[in-house]
Amino acid sequence: MSDSDDFSRWCRRLKASDRAAYANVFEALYHPLFRYVCSLTQKRAVARDIVQDVFVRLWDARESLDPSQSLKAYLYRTARNLAYNHRRNQDTRREKKDDVREQSDAQPAPPAPPDLAVEGEWMEEHLRAGIAALPDRQREALVLSRFEGLSHDRIAEVMDISPRTVNNHIVRALKRLRRHVQDYEPDLLDRDEP
Repeated sequence: MSDSDDFSRWCRRLKASDRAAYANVFEALYHPLFRYVCSLTQKRAVARDIVQDVFVRLWDARESLDPSQSLKAYLYRTARNLAYNHRRNQDTRREKKDDVREQSDAQPAPPAPPDLAVEGEWMEEHLRAGIAALPDRQREALVLSRFEGLSHDRIAEVMDISPRTVNNHIVRALKRLRRHVQDYEPDLLDRDEP
C-alpha cells in the first residue's frame, strides 16, 4: 500500500472521529512537520508549539476533511501558514521594540576552524546559515524537496504555486547555496573525494 493510500484511508477514518487514525497521522507526520517548521522559524520550541497547533486544528477540522484531497499537503500548508503568522507577529513585536530602543549592529567574527573535524562542523553550520539566508519561498521549496522528500506536485499544493515555479525556486536556491559555499571555500566543490 502506498503512502498516499494510507493518508487517504486515515483521512476517511478521521472524518468519522477515529482516534487511531489520528494517532497514525500524528506518528507519520509529527517529525517531518517539526523539521519543516524548524526550517521556517529557526526555533525548536516555536516549531513544537506550531506543530502541536497543527494537530489540534486537524482534530477540530476532521469532519470537514476531503479524502479526495491530500491530507499530507493540507497539514504542511497549515504548518506553513501558522509559521508565517508567527513570523509576522514576531516582526511586529520587533518593530515595536525597535521604536523604543536602538539595536547594536556589532557582530562577532566567525571562529576559524582549527582542524578537519571542526572544519566539517563549521561548514555544516555555514551551510545551515546559507539555507536560512535564502529567500523564504526558495528555502521553503528546498526544505520540502530535499529534507522532507515531497514531490514537486505536493510542494506546489503546499505552497499554492505551480510545479514549474517549485522547480524554479529549488534551482535558484541551489545556485545561491553553491555561491555561498564557494564564498566560504572557493575550490571545495571542485575537490575530488578521497
